[in-house]
Amino acid sequence: MESRPSKVGQDRDRISALPDDLLLEILGRLTLHEAVRAGAVSTRWRHLPHQLSRVDLDLDEFQFKGRAPLESMDAFTGAVCRLLPTSCPPAECKCDCNSRRSVKALRLRFHLSAPNLSSIGRAVEDTVSRGHTECLEFDVIPPTSDSDLTAVGRTELGQQFMSFSHACPIAFRWLTDLSLTSLDLGEADLPSLMGACDKLQHMSLTSCRLGWHSALEIDVPNSAIQSLDFVRCSCMRIELVSLPKLTHLMCECWNSENPPLCLGYVPQLRSVILCSHAGVGQAPFTLSKCLTTNVASLSQLHLNFSCQMIWIKPEHPKLLTPIFRNLKDLWLWHIFLECDLNWTLFILEAAPALQMFIEQILAICFE
Repeated sequence: MESRPSKVGQDRDRISALPDDLLLEILGRLTLHEAVRAGAVSTRWRHLPHQLSRVDLDLDEFQFKGRAPLESMDAFTGAVCRLLPTSCPPAECKCDCNSRRSVKALRLRFHLSAPNLSSIGRAVEDTVSRGHTECLEFDVIPPTSDSDLTAVGRTELGQQFMSFSHACPIAFRWLTDLSLTSLDLGEADLPSLMGACDKLQHMSLTSCRLGWHSALEIDVPNSAIQSLDFVRCSCMRIELVSLPKLTHLMCECWNSENPPLCLGYVPQLRSVILCSHAGVGQAPFTLSKCLTTNVASLSQLHLNFSCQMIWIKPEHPKLLTPIFRNLKDLWLWHIFLECDLNWTLFILEAAPALQMFIEQILAICFE
């Protein structure tokens, strides 16, 4: 056979010969850290990480042994500013594609560091101002472990976060997901924040103090929030006066009075999760008092009180029917009830549409 010239050099890297659109599809399936590393090993790929439409940066990726928290935040902030498109004219951009680039999804997980927040805020606002961002998520974590934070430290972090939100109104107006951990917020801070975040759909608060001496009232009739989670949060009671688009609500591990919730106008609420250890000073409550007839759309209810004490009072199905008439899934975990088996029959009678009923009752006192 006639030998042919070798094309090994030409065929060595067929992937790099693909058009940018296909290469971006490949990089989009990697983590951002992996995509940047891939871009660093080839001049052909070097500009591609700056064209990704999804940017996910986690502070944990910048924390190394021996590096101080401020140094980690400096490195994180530098990566944010390099990877997000700038607002400068194309002539001043090092990469022309950067000036035309659109970021559809942006997730940042970081802790509050005053020297860095303004830079992060400006970079995010430059990005979302282009109008193409569909998902913007902030996950704010404490700079130290939760056990090392003092009450003063939590208060300072809360004030710092609220200052950050006021200084970057455009960024927070585009925010769709927000997670806060170990912050102390004033009674008016959370409702104000919800009102300022026009696109906010999901909010999660963990180990946050939300005003201890009075009930937390949330009245934001124009809010787009669909999901709201409270985990180990401190306040006397949570009163959802108006959240018209809320569909999911979770309260986990509270130490306030019972019931922890007072529901107002929540016409689309479909899923409620209540789980907590019962405290000595917390009195039992009835489900009708906690949920009220304003949750007629409720289809899923999960209760888990860790068998600490009697927390649920039996009540007649006539009181539960307006709440349970559309209920399809009911989970009762570790419920310790001082009642007879009529409790189960009452629930079944009050929930004609029930499809799944899982009940784990650890002790029942028969009459």
